[in-house]
Amino acid sequence: MAIRNIRIEGDPLLRKRSRDVKEVNDRILQQIEDMIETMVDANGLGIAAPQVGILRRIFIIDMREGDGPVAYINPEIIKFSEEESIDIEGCLSVPNRNGYVERPSEVTLKYTDIDGEKQEIKADGYFAKAIQHELDHLNGILYIDKLADLTDEEI
Repeated sequence: MAIRNIRIEGDPLLRKRSRDVKEVNDRILQQIEDMIETMVDANGLGIAAPQVGILRRIFIIDMREGDGPVAYINPEIIKFSEEESIDIEGCLSVPNRNGYVERPSEVTLKYTDIDGEKQEIKADGYFAKAIQHELDHLNGILYIDKLADLTDEEI
């Protein structure tokens, strides 16, 4: 395992669309281990492959509820709720900043796990927001691109 450098806003790689993972092999599993180690070292709750210089459709989320970090390979949101909510977000690639982002409150995610098995999960609340935030990274989007235009009364 290795701690990788986290790419910071302004790095052109963060604005590129990631490629699908064709096969979950030893190389992909090693990259996932590196991503987890890097995320833990940075005290993050999630990290996407482009943030560590890998243009593959992989992200990690650790909801810190006993399951530990989970890798999502080739993730795709197949359903969004109509209901949206505004929450504060931050990002390892945009250090020392945060902002309010409006996103759907619930999502259904289809993905491949580290064993190469297809999975589907429903997520709500903060977990749903984290999925959308990390998936945006795989499409070259940062949360700062989606900042809500709020007045003090709306917060």
